[in-house]
Amino acid sequence: MSKDGMTYAPKGKPNPVVKEGEFQIAAVALDHGHIYGMCNGLVEAGASLKWVYDPDTNKVNEFLEKFPDVQVADSLEQILDDESIKLIAGAAIPSERSALGNKVMKAGKDYFTDKTPFTTKAQLAETKRVVEETGQKYMVYFSERLHVEGAVFAGDLIRDGAIGRVIQVTGFGPHRLNASSRPDWFFNKQQYGGILCDIGSHQIEQFLYYAGCEDAEILHSKVGNYNNPDYPELEDYGDTTLRGDNGATQYFKVDWFTPDGLSTWGDGRTFITGTEGTIEIRKYVDVAREETGDHLFLVNKNGEKHFKLSGEVGFPFFGEFIKDCIHRTENAMTQAHAFKAAELCLEAQEQAVVVTK
Repeated sequence: MSKDGMTYAPKGKPNPVVKEGEFQIAAVALDHGHIYGMCNGLVEAGASLKWVYDPDTNKVNEFLEKFPDVQVADSLEQILDDESIKLIAGAAIPSERSALGNKVMKAGKDYFTDKTPFTTKAQLAETKRVVEETGQKYMVYFSERLHVEGAVFAGDLIRDGAIGRVIQVTGFGPHRLNASSRPDWFFNKQQYGGILCDIGSHQIEQFLYYAGCEDAEILHSKVGNYNNPDYPELEDYGDTTLRGDNGATQYFKVDWFTPDGLSTWGDGRTFITGTEGTIEIRKYVDVAREETGDHLFLVNKNGEKHFKLSGEVGFPFFGEFIKDCIHRTENAMTQAHAFKAAELCLEAQEQAVVVTK
C-alpha cells in the first residue's frame, strides 16, 4: 500500500469494453501522481494510451517507466491535432485544470481531470459554458469512490436497498503530508485551492452519490493551520456540514495528520446511516488488524456482515465512462453531478471559518 496519497494508483483486473485501438487516449500535465491511477483505470477498461506530453522531461521519463509503449508528443497541440484521440487525461496543478480542459474540449475531445476540477467559481462558470458550446465531457477522477472497491460495493448495496434510505453520511479523509516530497504549488493556496476544495471534494461527491442528492447547502465549514508554521498557506485541517435537497446530511473532516506509524497514507473511512441499516467502509487499512484495504461492514435486519472486497468488485466507472464517451451517454457519472460536487466544495471553501490557535 502506498505511503503517499499523491502516488496512490490502484490497479485492477483488465476488463476491456472496447477492442484494442478502438478508443485512443492521451495523458498530459503530469503534475499529480493521480495521473497513474487515471490511466491504469482507463487502460484496464480497454483504452489505448497513444500519447504523453509534459514540458518536464523528468515527469515524462517516469511516466514511460509505467507505460513504456506510449509515444512522447512534442507539444500539447500535437495531441490536440490528432483526430484519433478521443479523450485526454490530465493531472495539472489544480488552478490550471479548468483552462486545460477548456482547450481540450474546444479541440473536440473529452477531458478527464484529477480532482479538484476547479479552484474558483469563475473557472466553473467558464467550463460550464464550454461544455454547453462544445458538447464535450469534463469528467472528474473522484478516486476515493471510483477507485476503491469498498466504496463501489457500498453504492451497490445502497442501490439494492440494503440499508433503506440514506439519511446521513460521515466521512474521514486523513492524508499523510510528506512535506519534503511535495512540489511548491502544493503549499500555495491560489494554486491548490484550499483543503476543502482539494481533498474535501472527494467527501462531498460521495455524499451526493450515496444519499442520492442533486443539490445541497453548506451549513458550516472551517479550516485551519494547526501545526505547519513553515507553510502558512497550507490548510492542514478542515471540516464541513451539509444538508442535501432530500433532507440527508453529511459531516466530514479532512486533514494532513496521518501518523508516521500508519502502514498507508491515510485511514480513510466512510460511515453511512440508512433507515434500515448502516455501512462502514475502511478504505485503505483495517488499523492494527490488517494492512489490506477495502473492508466493508454492513449491519441491517439480516445481521452483521464483514466483506473483504479487495480484488472482488473491480472498478466499473472506467468502462462505463469509455462507453459514455463513445455513445454520448451519462451512465458512469452525469456532468451535472460532477459540476455540483465541484460547486459545493468551492462554496465550503469560500464560507470556511479560519480557526486560529
